[in-house]
Amino acid sequence: MELSAAPLIYLLIFVAVLVLVEGLYLTVFGKSISLNNRVSRRLTLLEKSGNREQVLEQLRKEMSQHLKSHGIPLYSILAIKAQKANIAFSPPQLLMIMAGLSVFSFIGLTIGTSVEPAVRVLIAVAMGVGGVYVWVSRKAKKRMDLMDEQLPDAVELMVRSLRVGHPFTSAVAIVSREVADPLGTEFGMIADEAAYGRDISEALKEFAERMDSQDLRFLAVAVTIQQTSGGNLAEILHGLSQVIRARFKLFRRVKTITAEAKWSGMFLSAFPIGALIAIQMIKPDYYDDVKETDAFIPAALVVGAFLVINVIFMKIMVNIKV
Repeated sequence: MELSAAPLIYLLIFVAVLVLVEGLYLTVFGKSISLNNRVSRRLTLLEKSGNREQVLEQLRKEMSQHLKSHGIPLYSILAIKAQKANIAFSPPQLLMIMAGLSVFSFIGLTIGTSVEPAVRVLIAVAMGVGGVYVWVSRKAKKRMDLMDEQLPDAVELMVRSLRVGHPFTSAVAIVSREVADPLGTEFGMIADEAAYGRDISEALKEFAERMDSQDLRFLAVAVTIQQTSGGNLAEILHGLSQVIRARFKLFRRVKTITAEAKWSGMFLSAFPIGALIAIQMIKPDYYDDVKETDAFIPAALVVGAFLVINVIFMKIMVNIKV
């Protein structure tokens, strides 16, 4: 029995694409770009340059550049995720990386496989674009999950600061120094903008909308109501922190309850693809008798469409909003 290594080569090239883009990201921007650093990216940049206004301008540019470039062809598919992930690469740089990884994939496919050039081009482009999309999606999910986990502690820290007599802007600045990224840099930008005269509630609202986070919207609304109607902000934020923490615990519980269903959905979605890869490796000529017929391509397209529909419906069924 002759085994085909082509599916394994495709998988290795795709993994290499993911490793390359991550390595390039860390090489260009250094360790400060990593999440959950004890010293936030803002403090690292301030230590290097010492110019607070310049650092603020750089961070604001990084955090708003992707949504502003939503109209670039092909880029709209990952603009929102790149915004949530706060990818420091600019949109043109990401497009250049996609092109470079597509070329890398084409060279790898040319060396390792013998498929037709047109097919190699299509697969290489799919790997280049898809690799960057998967990388950005993972970054966005990791950053949003970490931000949701950090927020209750950050609000509690603001409550303690307010209770000892600090004004709210100072409480936000304390959070920016004591909390790791991603919230450390985000709250540091809000504190800097407030120091330059911007209304802090407006900065919080913009932050909440940029991240599309319900908990951050609660925080922005609480601060806005206190500024317009008065009241004890420390007590308001203390109650808010308890609500956020309860929502976070409920979300974790729902995630645990639906874990089996999610893994079942992932298995059912991945099994046909895995079976196809196994068939291609074990018996590469399995479809030779039928792939030249007129019905082969339409049938393959129908099967592919059903697989996509299956993935979408499986995701919808276990995506429970909290």
